[in-house]
Amino acid sequence: MRADRLLSVMLLLQRAKGRQLTAEDLARRLEVSARTIYRDLDALSSAGVPVYAQRGPNGGIALAEGWQTSLTGLTQAEAQALAAVAAPGALADIGLSAALERGLIKLSAALPAVHRSAAEHARQRLHVDASGWFQGKEVVPHLDVLREGVWQDRKVWLAYRDFDGEASERVVEPYGLVIKADRWYLVAGTERGPSIFRGARVEGARLLEAAFERPEGFDLAACWKALSRRFAERRASYVVTLRVTGEGEEALRRVRPGGEHERWGRGKRGRDGTSAVTVDFERESIAISQIVGLGRGVEVVEPAALRARLRAIAKDLRAVYGARGAAASPKTYGSAPAGSLARSKRAR
Repeated sequence: MRADRLLSVMLLLQRAKGRQLTAEDLARRLEVSARTIYRDLDALSSAGVPVYAQRGPNGGIALAEGWQTSLTGLTQAEAQALAAVAAPGALADIGLSAALERGLIKLSAALPAVHRSAAEHARQRLHVDASGWFQGKEVVPHLDVLREGVWQDRKVWLAYRDFDGEASERVVEPYGLVIKADRWYLVAGTERGPSIFRGARVEGARLLEAAFERPEGFDLAACWKALSRRFAERRASYVVTLRVTGEGEEALRRVRPGGEHERWGRGKRGRDGTSAVTVDFERESIAISQIVGLGRGVEVVEPAALRARLRAIAKDLRAVYGARGAAASPKTYGSAPAGSLARSKRAR
């Protein structure tokens, strides 16, 4: 285990290309203490690796300039994991799927024979498909422009339409592209700071001549995580109180995210077998579309305006289906209605 960690420390320093890393940074990445990192550095130095540390507020740890190891450091498990990565369709969108496939072929050829066998073993036993079952793939017509802006660090003019349908135009600094659940997002710098733009809502894009400098120390994964957390905290809220039966709760579970289910289970059922749960549907339109299909096992308690909307919808549906259903009810298929049988017997 320690030998693997020593190699990881060496490769992290090599990848930094002369830039100094702190012991705390290495410790965080390798999930050990800073004291353990210092012991590892002593071990590397004793083994002849030219690693040095500079003290002070601007200090850090680095390898001697120009030094690098030719070792890949891949363990058998790492080789299996790399080989099991199928070229995702997302890379085809930005023209990199063929490059990934060629890279994996080269990687496989460079592996020792024992690792090549393990890699092929894994490739035939694990396939990653990130696409959804029932959602069509979103069209992102200007993805090529966004990609060029990201690759070349050039500003991009956007025509964008947000979730509420409001259109706007702006110039952004495209930092990176993110794909989540088969949907593309652009992380870009704006006058208000980094923001997220959904690729499918970009109605126009033009690559500008003006270049920009990425923020010092910018990390796309960390920025995406922070922006996603902020979005979750600031997203629209439409809280609804429901009275549900056991059957209604099961129906509700099928249409709501799994993270909400545990909270519902804490509610106590009354004598009538129902319990009260609160659900944040984000918007009234989402609440209506989901509740309408849940049946009589789910009843809206609050807000009153939503109850009124559902009552009006029920009235309209009854006007369409109720009369026809009543007119059709005497018809039978294969047997006569009970009432007609009784009248027939009395007639005889």
